[in-house]
Amino acid sequence: MDTMMGLINLEHEHDFLNELTYFRCGAAVPFAGRFRMIDFTLSNMAKSNINEVAIFTRSKYRSLMDHLGSGADWDLDRRHGGLFILPPDWNDPTDISKGDLSHFHNNRDYFERGKSDYVLISGSQFISNTVYHKLFQHHLETGADVTLLTTTYEELHPEHNACIKVKVDEDGSVLSLTNDAKNPHVFSGVYVLRKSLLLELVDECIANYSNHFFLDGIKSNLDRLNIQSYHYDGYSSIVNSVDSYYRHNMALLDRKSYNSLFSNEENVLTKVGNQAPTKYSGLSKVSKSLIATGCVIDGQVDNSVLFRGVNVSEGAVVKNSIIMQRCNIEAGAHLENVIMDKDVTITKGQVLKGAKEQPFVIAKRRKI
Repeated sequence: MDTMMGLINLEHEHDFLNELTYFRCGAAVPFAGRFRMIDFTLSNMAKSNINEVAIFTRSKYRSLMDHLGSGADWDLDRRHGGLFILPPDWNDPTDISKGDLSHFHNNRDYFERGKSDYVLISGSQFISNTVYHKLFQHHLETGADVTLLTTTYEELHPEHNACIKVKVDEDGSVLSLTNDAKNPHVFSGVYVLRKSLLLELVDECIANYSNHFFLDGIKSNLDRLNIQSYHYDGYSSIVNSVDSYYRHNMALLDRKSYNSLFSNEENVLTKVGNQAPTKYSGLSKVSKSLIATGCVIDGQVDNSVLFRGVNVSEGAVVKNSIIMQRCNIEAGAHLENVIMDKDVTITKGQVLKGAKEQPFVIAKRRKI
């Protein structure tokens, strides 16, 4: 795997989480009690011995940069290679590129200086815990120009409507890429191709005033490229809406789902925190919840996800909710079907209720 470099392309991932993406890009949104969305993709790359990883980001990336730092928590703080956060830097007055092709054009030296022959490209909305060795091996063995990581979902949800669906023949060759709402064969957004082909397609797309590398460079050339599908059958989810964010966090409260994502030989890496263990008083009542370190629980928590440093006071009730870092829920408050961003205070006696189909979302640093 030393011959493959990584690219996390956030250009076409819109601010899909409403209040949760007021101040950050979607890749930096907290997930599953102690992680960020990007942690899963970045961990998968790091565990696959991909030692040079670039991130294309255009806006609201301060929180992302703060979380990633030098890349040390993913073993990407290296003298050669490592982690590169590549915000927009348009300095070529003759540049006619648009969309994510602007990133490729203005950061071409990243690819040309890299020693790897292949590039693995991903977004941050596909949540999985895996390594890419078998994907890369399949790509080499089939002699493909491009290999797509695909998966199948027994039950399709609204978040899958925005996903590209894949139709393949019996040998795994991709026949079509569509938006067929009934097709359960979903493209994860992860794919591999040779670096020289990537740069060739980028030049071709820019020359034709295109603005989306995958759609215009790969999907539009389905007839002349050998595009293969590699099927991933491990636990995964796609998070591209408030509904899917809430549902997939809540799904991890089921032990089987949690173990499928986290309890294997591969750890999901994240920024290390040094909080003390969570403190549960004799008054606390906690059931079927995922609670990170540094919390103080004096009240009732049922079927909820609490991130680091949350305080639940005596008499407060938290049900079916996601509470992010350093939130303070004062005595007698009642929360149900709520998603609460960081540093929010809910004052005494407040009652906030959403619906499971439409949870009540509170932006960060609010006091209610």
